[in-house]
Amino acid sequence: MTRILTLTNHKGGVGKSTSATNIALGLTRVLRKMGAPNNRVLLVDTDSQGHATLVTTGRNDFGTEDSLYRVLMADRQQAPQVMADTIVQSHWDADLHVLPASPLLEGAERELMRVAGAPYRLAEPLSRIADHYAAVIIDTRPSFSLLTEMGLIAATDAIVPVEPRYLETVGLMSVIEKIADIRDGWRVPNLRISGVVVTKMDTRVRGHRY
Repeated sequence: MTRILTLTNHKGGVGKSTSATNIALGLTRVLRKMGAPNNRVLLVDTDSQGHATLVTTGRNDFGTEDSLYRVLMADRQQAPQVMADTIVQSHWDADLHVLPASPLLEGAERELMRVAGAPYRLAEPLSRIADHYAAVIIDTRPSFSLLTEMGLIAATDAIVPVEPRYLETVGLMSVIEKIADIRDGWRVPNLRISGVVVTKMDTRVRGHRY
């Protein structure tokens, strides 16, 4: 079973997209170095800002026909093939593939709010193609929106990036509680909180060392 790791935090600026892209690239290279039979890693960008898409593909002009937007708006039976057709190769590494974001995701979220089964519109097609990859990394927006719920429902593992500051650790508990609410409310028993990634570490700052 392919592990699907979703990085999430309701606060922006914590290095979530940077962590997601570097974890994805790092996994690709580690798998290759180990001689794994499958080195391919998929990065799914669900954030309409598209930072992960931009740094890994060099583009920020994906739209209705070549982004995650197309997958979410597709007929559910056709969505797996649409997803497969929409994935592009990263310019970082041939084995790192990207399902690009688009600013249009903001509109897609509004359109899907009242659609039955909307939170599963990422999980369902992703489950059909995930076996082609050694791992899947999902980057989310800095809020617990419908798109973030989709990313967590599709995941096997949730990872929370945080800065090493007191108020960040206080907010961490609410993030953990929200992930648990999504797991229980949408009946995703396989979803677990697998770790916290400390970002923006600076050993010159006394509080960062303890």
